[in-house]
Amino acid sequence: MYKLYLKRLLDIVIAFSAFILLLPIFIVVAILIATKTKGSVFFKQKRPGLNGEIFSVLKFKTMTDECDANGKPLPDEERITKVGQFIRSTSLDEIPQLLNVIKGDMSLVGPRPLLTKYLPLYNENQARRHNVKPGITGWAQVNGRNSISWEKKFELDVWYVDNLSFILDLKVLFKTFLKVVKRDGINSDTSVSMETFTGSKD
Repeated sequence: MYKLYLKRLLDIVIAFSAFILLLPIFIVVAILIATKTKGSVFFKQKRPGLNGEIFSVLKFKTMTDECDANGKPLPDEERITKVGQFIRSTSLDEIPQLLNVIKGDMSLVGPRPLLTKYLPLYNENQARRHNVKPGITGWAQVNGRNSISWEKKFELDVWYVDNLSFILDLKVLFKTFLKVVKRDGINSDTSVSMETFTGSKD
């Protein structure tokens, strides 16, 4: 019952209320980004959602579009702006995803939507993370976020799928709030963001 109906109701009520509450911050962040980067203040990218169906995830832009002589984007650590670093460290870049939740592409809680190129790299068990809608936050995010390995992250994602409940979602939302306040687990140990997943060794 919760998975089929009440979870969606919870998503709509909380996401809509949060967006209205955060609208002043949304506007301020958009203005700050516009003064530091060219083009749109939003970052859009195709990501796989429920059952692997593709949708466009929306985030605030935290990097420039600078490329090398061959047209390849420079490394993340060279493109991220000071404003972008602050926005990431406070998780403000995730605010636009509330619109993804309201639209129905995402849930407040669920496995994070990753790159489409990872789809063929999952093993059978890891692919089960797509049996639910992706979330703004998830069980993996409150248990290590970018500081844990891909294999551990997928293990936590699948555990969430198997144990999804109203109480678990409330627990994840509460822990997420604490993580954001502490700015905990934003980056991996070796990169400004998570390293590329190339498939599990096993």
